[in-house]
Amino acid sequence: MSFDDHTPLLRVQNLVKEFKQSARKQFRAVDDVGFDLSQRETLGVVGESGSGKSTTARMVARLIDPTSGSIEFQGEDVTTRTGAALRHFRGNVQVVFQDPYSSLNPRHTVEQIISAPLRYQGRKVSGGYRKAVKEAMDRVGLNPDHSARHPMQFSGGQAQRIGIARALAVEPKLVICDEAVSALDVSVQAQVLDLLRDLQREHDFSYIFVAHDLAVVRQIAHKVAVMSAGRLVEQGPRDAIFDNPQHEYTRTLLSAVPRINPEWESARKSRDEGNLTASSGN
Repeated sequence: MSFDDHTPLLRVQNLVKEFKQSARKQFRAVDDVGFDLSQRETLGVVGESGSGKSTTARMVARLIDPTSGSIEFQGEDVTTRTGAALRHFRGNVQVVFQDPYSSLNPRHTVEQIISAPLRYQGRKVSGGYRKAVKEAMDRVGLNPDHSARHPMQFSGGQAQRIGIARALAVEPKLVICDEAVSALDVSVQAQVLDLLRDLQREHDFSYIFVAHDLAVVRQIAHKVAVMSAGRLVEQGPRDAIFDNPQHEYTRTLLSAVPRINPEWESARKSRDEGNLTASSGN
């Protein structure tokens, strides 16, 4: 199957994940989940803790293997890839994790952390790894002169920017953000979300944004998938899900979301429409 602008960047079909609880009992954490994701698009995956959203994201990234179902990336089935083929796939799909400190090796410098995916992929970099690291740090708003520091010498927001820089170093097509801002203060969340949107406009990649906070998802997602007890109960364009939810579970989640400031919402819609027009003109 060839990949073109009409083929979804990612297509997930009938995805299932079961974990062994005992010799005779299996727990189904993800049950028959499916969705498509286009280039330059952000899918927000929401639900309560235990809903299966992070397990789904980790299967898409091939960090864990699905029990059944299929994952197609750029028109090719990557569900059972191993070895060099899996390594190549992971160069196109990167993950930003929830806790920036626990996901960054405290013994490594920022330069070692950000260059690790490049080294793992065996990428030849013009000007060397050090130059690539400094460019990546500059791209996410970090001081390139701090590349010799260690993660614990940075604030939480800065440490998460290191994680984002690491993910972007190999120029992926898809970035999976697994609760990537939930451990940050609200003001820092806003800065990181703005950064993620800016980077998407500059580099045309797609996001899967996993979160339990619907107010955050509304700020960044183009479409939303709602999960409950391992199943996908509702999905659709962001505004359709927020303005006219069809499933009772979605309505329950939304009832806990603080009211959106009307002036902010109007500005957000105008910005999104402008971005869509700009993308259509490219």
